[in-house]
Amino acid sequence: MTKLRLNAIYRIELCSGEYRRWRYLGPNNSSQVWWCDVETGLEFNESSLMYAWQIVHEKDDLPSE
Repeated sequence: MTKLRLNAIYRIELCSGEYRRWRYLGPNNSSQVWWCDVETGLEFNESSLMYAWQIVHEKDDLPSE
């Protein structure tokens, strides 16, 4: 996987098949990686997630619809 860019928005696929847009906030001093859900504005770290997910595309790389 390529290096994630700080403050870039990524299209995320959840294990339920739902797609979300998350902004990558990067790691904190404890090396916990933080994200912000673009639609809700909620910030969270990867270790707090209770479901599987994957990055589909960076926002700038989304295919035309």
